[in-house]
Amino acid sequence: MPFSAKLQSFLRNLFSSRHVDVDLDEEVRSHLELLIDENIRAGMPPEEAQRAARIDLDGIEQVKEQVREERLGHWLASIVSDCRYGLRQLREHPGVTTIMVFTLALAIGATTAIFSVVYGVLLRPLPFTDPSRIMAIFEINSKGTWSPVADPNFDDFRDQSHSFQAIAKYNSDIASVSGASQPTRTAIASVSPDFLKVFTIQPMIGRDFNASDAKKGAAPTVLASYGYWQQYLGSAQDLSGAHLKIGGLVFSVIGVLPPGFRFPPDADLWLPADLEGENPSRTSHNYHAVARLRDGVTVQQASRDISALAQRIHQTSSEQGDYLLKDGIVVPLQESITGKARAPLLVLLGAVGFLLLVACANVANLLLAQASARQRELAIRNALGAARGRLIRQFLTEALLLSLIGGGLGVLGAYWGVAGLLSLAPENLPRLDSVSVNIPVLLFALLLSTAVAAGLGVSTAARATSGDLREGLAEGGRGQAGSQGGQRVGRAIVAAQIAITLVLVVGAGLLGRSLMKVLEVNPGFRVDKIVTMDVSLPWVEDPKAKASQAIFFSSLIDRLKQIPGVRKVGATSGLPMDGGLPDGMFALMTQNELPKTPDGLGAIFQQKERIGNADFCVATDEYFKVLGIPLIRGRIFDERDGADSPHVAVISESLARDRWPNQDPIGHTIEFGNMDGDLRLLTIVGVVGDTHEYGLDAPPRPTVYVNLFQRPRAAVTVTMLSDADTRLVTPAARGILHDLNPEIPARFRTFSQIYSASLGSRKFNVILIGFFGISALMLAIAGVFGVMAYSVSRRTREIGVRIALGAGSGDVLRMILSQGSRTILFGVAIGIAASLVLTRAVESLLFGVTATDPLTFGGVTLLLVGSALLACYIPARRATRVDPLVALRYE
Repeated sequence: MPFSAKLQSFLRNLFSSRHVDVDLDEEVRSHLELLIDENIRAGMPPEEAQRAARIDLDGIEQVKEQVREERLGHWLASIVSDCRYGLRQLREHPGVTTIMVFTLALAIGATTAIFSVVYGVLLRPLPFTDPSRIMAIFEINSKGTWSPVADPNFDDFRDQSHSFQAIAKYNSDIASVSGASQPTRTAIASVSPDFLKVFTIQPMIGRDFNASDAKKGAAPTVLASYGYWQQYLGSAQDLSGAHLKIGGLVFSVIGVLPPGFRFPPDADLWLPADLEGENPSRTSHNYHAVARLRDGVTVQQASRDISALAQRIHQTSSEQGDYLLKDGIVVPLQESITGKARAPLLVLLGAVGFLLLVACANVANLLLAQASARQRELAIRNALGAARGRLIRQFLTEALLLSLIGGGLGVLGAYWGVAGLLSLAPENLPRLDSVSVNIPVLLFALLLSTAVAAGLGVSTAARATSGDLREGLAEGGRGQAGSQGGQRVGRAIVAAQIAITLVLVVGAGLLGRSLMKVLEVNPGFRVDKIVTMDVSLPWVEDPKAKASQAIFFSSLIDRLKQIPGVRKVGATSGLPMDGGLPDGMFALMTQNELPKTPDGLGAIFQQKERIGNADFCVATDEYFKVLGIPLIRGRIFDERDGADSPHVAVISESLARDRWPNQDPIGHTIEFGNMDGDLRLLTIVGVVGDTHEYGLDAPPRPTVYVNLFQRPRAAVTVTMLSDADTRLVTPAARGILHDLNPEIPARFRTFSQIYSASLGSRKFNVILIGFFGISALMLAIAGVFGVMAYSVSRRTREIGVRIALGAGSGDVLRMILSQGSRTILFGVAIGIAASLVLTRAVESLLFGVTATDPLTFGGVTLLLVGSALLACYIPARRATRVDPLVALRYE
């Protein structure tokens, strides 16, 4: 047949199916009449001739169906017909359809929203050219801890490694920047000259750094991000007049980077590293390192290359100790960025997957109940010629319609869900700017909906079309066809729901108990009524300039104390739970042993009995009072500790306990000049309580506090204990800072915000898994209720007979409850066994409780069993009120 004829036939069959069917009817009727005439001529009576003709034809409707299946385009017309019939079926039961659609929308929407976060954070490639070849390089110390690289070690990696096309180092900080349209606190990155080559990025305006820009004493230059250039540099095409004042130096803007490039995250300005020269120590880990692999080099080969270099450095270095690298490792940059977020996000994805299973089980039970009620319809369609495959396809079509409607609503819900997740997400969750409902996420939602439809359709069709469909014609009148088998399947699905729900709720309970345990920890400081102000002055090395900065901070603190409602004002180089403090080695030393230069400390730091490890914090005396950090013994800083007085230190209780276990540390002198370059000894004058610097779930770290007015810092956080409204304190403090130096911007936060942010990850996990657990619990209870109500309705005749034969209400109640109890207990048993295995996945997220916490397991089990029994009781109670006379007439 020519193509044009085929196309014409296809279109006629598709759009004029009624006319085609009329023609088919006439043709079949004509054929039947011919057969009847032949039989009459053969001597048969008319009635017998007609019957024989129908038998020879093998069923009129069957013949029509066979002819239709041979038509061009029949498959499409059949699909359209199935969809129309499926929609009619859904409209006939609006209540059940609404429940199923809502259930699927909730589950698919939640799954899609969580997958959006997982894809954006873990799976979406970094926005660079060939990002899989961009690596991060770390040192590994003797304790197995990964750390950034030291300058000399980086130089050796760069010069001696053969695995990389380009390798660069970088660090980032917040600095006060002026000279643009307005002063700002801006994220800046100090980078080596090959930094942009690693990312294969070129400035869209101007030029990149070259080797001479990074030499000590070179003219300061800076690259700006596209956003900073637009907002603060007026989108100027000519950069010759663009200059920025950063850290006391004036930098010439030499280039603007393309839109979208911001690495490290949030960086807006990039400066050449080492303008003041490199740090010669191999134990000062000041820079992160990134590199691009050469073509043909694998991650494993590069890692072995760096490891060999690191071990060679360790063997030849004179700076032996815990802070010297012992090994090195290379990992993909994306993995290094997202590594800590991987486990929590995968746990959330697994949890929402469990919710999806519970929802699908609920819908499957409703579909099975509907299919059981359609046994007579299926039997009639089968008798009229519909093959078993045709019926299965009908169920698949109905399930697909249901899933696509639920999936479409779920995707709409996912848009709001993603917005909610981003508002709940902790600040330390990386790559949040990459999270959105995009094309890959929509494809995931489509595939998920299709998979759900296939699962529901196959399971329903397999159950509905099993056995001999013709039995439905004989027994359908009594409404009992297949009821026992259908009820067994329903109970099995409910048991699975209960098992999955128990796993999910146990996980939520464990995380909730962990959060409660964390909140029970005494942080060691006050949280409420504290306003913080971050202030960054230019970085200086000259002692006179440092003394001037100390005077500036003293004046600032004195004036801030005059704000109405402000009781105390302190300052520190680092707040607890706000990124942590730098740490290093100190040495017990007397004045006679003090070297003249930092290089002379090497020999002393080799004597392990004289060294200790601690965090280094610069603070004022009132900082301890503002935060309520208690004085254990001795004293804190006071007026005796002037800039020209002997330098003093206050240490934390854990440091005193660990380093001076059987003696009083007060009066001892230590050398900690490797942290700030000041070699003057520190005399310990007091011991204060421990604080949880890195979170309530992390142990307190040993800390050495030095006096801000003896050891000035350029960047500090001012802390104000105030009874006044924060909205009144903040503008007053900003005005005072502007009066003292209008080029220094500040950032204001409350300490309660910082404290709350430190708990963000745990709250995020608890809220989401708790929501999934509660949703699964409600769906499971609805499933129990639905199955028991359906079972009671199908057994109405049986219950009526039992009551007529003398069974009491209590007997009927016990019979129904015992049936439900067996299902519930079976599901709980499976759920407990599964929980004992699967909760190991959240073990790393727990604090103060074990993955097999008996209180959590017991409480969740009682909650689930009690709720499920209540769901059983309602239909069981209804069964006791069956009227035997009505029941015996029940159809």
